[in-house]
Amino acid sequence: MEKKPNYLNDRICLNVLTNSLENAKALYDITEGHILLGLLSKNYPDNASAIEDMLKYAAITDNCISVGLGAGDPKQSQMVSEISKYIQPRHVNQVFTGVGTTRALLGQNDTVVNGLISPTGTVGMVKISTGPLSSEGQDAIVPVDTAIMMLKDMGCSSVKFFPMKGLSTKEEYKEVCLACVRQDFMLEPTGGIDLDNFKEICEIALNAGVKKVIPHVYSSIIDKETKQTRVEDVKKLYEIMKELTK
Repeated sequence: MEKKPNYLNDRICLNVLTNSLENAKALYDITEGHILLGLLSKNYPDNASAIEDMLKYAAITDNCISVGLGAGDPKQSQMVSEISKYIQPRHVNQVFTGVGTTRALLGQNDTVVNGLISPTGTVGMVKISTGPLSSEGQDAIVPVDTAIMMLKDMGCSSVKFFPMKGLSTKEEYKEVCLACVRQDFMLEPTGGIDLDNFKEICEIALNAGVKKVIPHVYSSIIDKETKQTRVEDVKKLYEIMKELTK
């Protein structure tokens, strides 16, 4: 199966959550495959059940699977690495310190592996202590360019900037975008993205010159009753993506 994400016009690929095969197939179809479908390791009791279930999703969506932690939970880091070895998905979410293990277990460089860095309140500085142990210690805050270089050292593909809280960290986000351009790196804005701010958040990255963007849109488009990502909302997001990359 293909291991690289399918970017719309080679620029942008949407990342959303799914919780059923029917929902996953509908989301895949409405975006013409320019999507990564998040399956959270935290929702499974063990590796075996996660692998068995995720392979079903991969089979009906041309492997457009994104193996997730679950709200960035660092305790899921090792499980994500181990699952990904067998799934060989198009995309993997990881904390900063989990990138190297994931890349080594994947055994290839096609799958996109992101590394989680967080806003600090200071433009140009990011928190990299997002791992199982380091997240419990004193914050490790470094220049964003250095963080990206460290991620590259570990075989990472892109920065996951989380939690953005929508546009409330806009100035920090702009600098992360510029750093990704300087370092020739991909970017994954995450946290508080919805139908109202999606366009501006993607536009900032694309206009800055970020080569590829994978925006994560999660809770804002999930139906509270069914717990499923709303297909009609993803259709709207896809129309915005087409507008931004035409």
